[in-house]
Amino acid sequence: MKEIELKLQGKIKRLTNKTFKFDERVGDGWFSAVYFLKTCEIVNRYQEDNSVTMQFFQKKDAVLCGTDEAIALIHTFAKNPHELEIYSLKDGDRIAPFETVLTITGPYQNFGFLEGMIDGILARRTSVATNVYNVVKAASISGVQKPVIFMGDRDDHFAQQAGDGYAAYMGGSTAQATHAMSEWWGKEGMGTMPHALLQLFGGDIVAATKAYQETYPNDELIALVDYNNDVITDALKVAQAFGADLKGVRIDTSRTMVDQYFFRNHEELGSFDPRGVNPELVFALRKALDQDGYQHVKIVVSGGFTEERITQFERNGVPVDMYGVGSNLLKITTSFTGDNVRMHGKHQAKAGRYYRHNPRLERVEEEVTMDA
Repeated sequence: MKEIELKLQGKIKRLTNKTFKFDERVGDGWFSAVYFLKTCEIVNRYQEDNSVTMQFFQKKDAVLCGTDEAIALIHTFAKNPHELEIYSLKDGDRIAPFETVLTITGPYQNFGFLEGMIDGILARRTSVATNVYNVVKAASISGVQKPVIFMGDRDDHFAQQAGDGYAAYMGGSTAQATHAMSEWWGKEGMGTMPHALLQLFGGDIVAATKAYQETYPNDELIALVDYNNDVITDALKVAQAFGADLKGVRIDTSRTMVDQYFFRNHEELGSFDPRGVNPELVFALRKALDQDGYQHVKIVVSGGFTEERITQFERNGVPVDMYGVGSNLLKITTSFTGDNVRMHGKHQAKAGRYYRHNPRLERVEEEVTMDA
């Protein structure tokens, strides 16, 4: 398989401090582990004349994200940030286990209290970027890249949407559920209809879809067809009503439900799990649409999709055109560690840790991530 190209890899400009809207209490140590704050006080009193190198790494193959945010954090809240020497990889870079992704050199008391926050930024953003990358890669196994919609708005605190959306973009998802998710990379959110719209039209899929089309005539018309738990019947209803205007149908059947199609076709049961959005239901839907002349209607699936599940669908040739994925992309799968590995340019670190030179690191100047 071709490796998926990351959208912003090789970008010239980093995101700036104004992008991130930092809480001003960062500078007061409000979000720093107390032992870092105490260490800064002790060092300032007894070892003020110091210069340490702090190095950040993680232990997996991953897609790096969060470096712009971490560097902007340093430049905004470190003391005398212009005196610090910072080297970093870029968001979107592929990284190997134990590879150094960021180094900071300078007086410990000026930036040491930010260590845990930097670890956390890199961990969350890299986890989301890597999770999305793996899902997008799985969705290309058939040889055709299927789009992946990032639908993580309901699975975490809303304040995380902008950063998660940016990380998802780094991983390869260019379709996202909210405007906030697209804010950092300059696009708008996308979406069609939820089950709430169908409920407000009494489950009448044609009426709800007609109202949607009349209200948003420039949108691609994609109808949600699982509300009545009769996917094929309702998909054909909207296909017949809207013809060429209907671009797709979305299935989001709950994993606790069995679609009515299988109750009408008992002979198909017994050899597979009929619950939720399963391959047999998608095959049956594709066949029904094609037989009635609606080959142009695409199939979008959502509801509990993971890298493993998408891989299974793709390897079995299930006729899905687009995947919607949410909570499984937000799991923290990558943790970062910050270590002090040098003192005054010479080795000084806890046992087992040492400075790992990385020729890919680039020097970062303060003005690169600071807006006046």
